[in-house]
Amino acid sequence: MSAHYHVVGIGNAIMDVIAPVADEFLEHHHMTKGVMSLVDQERALALHKVLCDQGETQTIAGGSAGNTMVGLAAMGLRAAYIGKTGRDSTGDALATGFRDAGLNFATTPTDSGSASARCIIAVTGDGERTMNTFLGASVEFEKSDVPDALIRAADTLYLEGYLFDADAAKAAFVHAAEVARAAGGKVAITLSDPFCVARHRDSFRHLVDHQCDIVFANQEELLMLTEGDDVEQSMAELERDGLVLCVTCGSKGSIISVDGERHIIPVVWADTLVDTTGAGDQYAAGVLGGRALGLSWADAGYLGSIAAAEVIGHYGARPETPVHEMAVSVAPGVS
Repeated sequence: MSAHYHVVGIGNAIMDVIAPVADEFLEHHHMTKGVMSLVDQERALALHKVLCDQGETQTIAGGSAGNTMVGLAAMGLRAAYIGKTGRDSTGDALATGFRDAGLNFATTPTDSGSASARCIIAVTGDGERTMNTFLGASVEFEKSDVPDALIRAADTLYLEGYLFDADAAKAAFVHAAEVARAAGGKVAITLSDPFCVARHRDSFRHLVDHQCDIVFANQEELLMLTEGDDVEQSMAELERDGLVLCVTCGSKGSIISVDGERHIIPVVWADTLVDTTGAGDQYAAGVLGGRALGLSWADAGYLGSIAAAEVIGHYGARPETPVHEMAVSVAPGVS
């Protein structure tokens, strides 16, 4: 493969199905307002149809790592995404959505009969999001789905912790990491969710300690990984030569540790807080994108803060304003 990629991501390929609804809709369909629930295929397909039938439905190819790759592409960088879909219209739409966003997406759909993953997002008049998520075909990802040539063509491999839930996916992650590092690439992982880390702490810790170069985590995920109760101590436990820790701290910004040297990255405030969905995904895009563009880790972290601020100012987990246009008007001010 002759093409070069700045970052290749692996994660759940999920179609976001978003529609405005009345509160009565939630009651009628037994949805708990403001809560994300995992649902089976039958319920997901039924809710998808109901929302589409009532009109005003928006569908966006997503998933955590997918959103990060789209953010990178929006910066003009070369990115690719790997995620499993079903052989159905939603799977076709996912592939088209990622490609239209500028990504290389060429994962072969599953023949298992599973429907493609989707997140049914009902938005009430007060802006509250109620989500029913069906993971479907996305969790059938396995080692045979890893395109070694594509991994070798990337400067950085980015792994999504949400997918690290089944033994087959764990094996795929380890294999992909080995391929990337053997080719001289870096391996980054986002821990995604403290409950994911709790379920598979030993496996996550082994991957971080032995096969990762960059770790993205929020404070809760970091503490869960180390079984600690102090962020400073947890970072010190993980710090080693060659490992970069990017720890987000909510309204306090983030900390990036490089070879034990810590950079305090200030938060960038959005003009209006509309929807925090995707803030962590775009923070990672800003950091990885900044590094690909030759920025220092401190300045790349600040670009991550800018990217996170942009996405929380509107609905959806993808950037709407080019982040580099926002960056030129804001001085870095990092330490």
